[in-house]
Amino acid sequence: MSDSTPGVALVTGASRGLGVAMAKALARDGWTVAVNYARDTCGAERVVEDIVHAGGRALAARFDVTDEHAVREGIARIAATIGPVDVVVNNATGPQPYIALSEQTWEDHLDQLRFFVKAPLLLLQAVLPDWRSRKTGRVINIGSEVVEIGNPLFGHYVAAKGAMLGLTRSWARELGPEGIPVNLVAPGWIPVERHRDSDPQMLEDYRRQVAFERIGSPDDVASLVAYLASNEANFITGQTFAVNGGRTLA
Repeated sequence: MSDSTPGVALVTGASRGLGVAMAKALARDGWTVAVNYARDTCGAERVVEDIVHAGGRALAARFDVTDEHAVREGIARIAATIGPVDVVVNNATGPQPYIALSEQTWEDHLDQLRFFVKAPLLLLQAVLPDWRSRKTGRVINIGSEVVEIGNPLFGHYVAAKGAMLGLTRSWARELGPEGIPVNLVAPGWIPVERHRDSDPQMLEDYRRQVAFERIGSPDDVASLVAYLASNEANFITGQTFAVNGGRTLA
């Protein structure tokens, strides 16, 4: 950001999970937050209420980030209501099933690519003309440590997150001359609502592989996202930041 005053930050998939923590962290730093969601109206409104109650500003922004028309309408609606978007945090995701390699289909891969390549592309294309005219903007992609680990039964997800890493680097080089940073945050296994039925032994096995010997929290990820959105990170682009307690040290 060229201005010292935070503007509008859009966090996709912010009605639950990591997105909630990111939205609240950005709001604490003074950003007006567009809390994007696809279906969970109650969750999104609860996040907005929490932010407003804490003295911040926020808007529940319902639209499908994988639909081009919906994205353009959603971005326009945000601009008309709380101001033009200055930061895009690509956090939205869909179901992440484990599927044996022999059973994976191209559609399984497309399901992941829609969220981790198509959605970021649509959002960037929707905001870029405005960013260029105002000389502002930055992108923070939410990747995953799975790109480094190569989890089995997860090739569709791993490949899509790997593609997100690739586009992060390409966009950083292309947009660098215009002063638009593009970075990627790669969390480890951070338990949120969708992990409530996870095998406790799997969680313990994971914890033993973490250098800090503890499981991370959504706030661990959100604090880094908030930093990358700030002026303190103005000279950082094209980078991947692992937030996994040292899980991928090797």
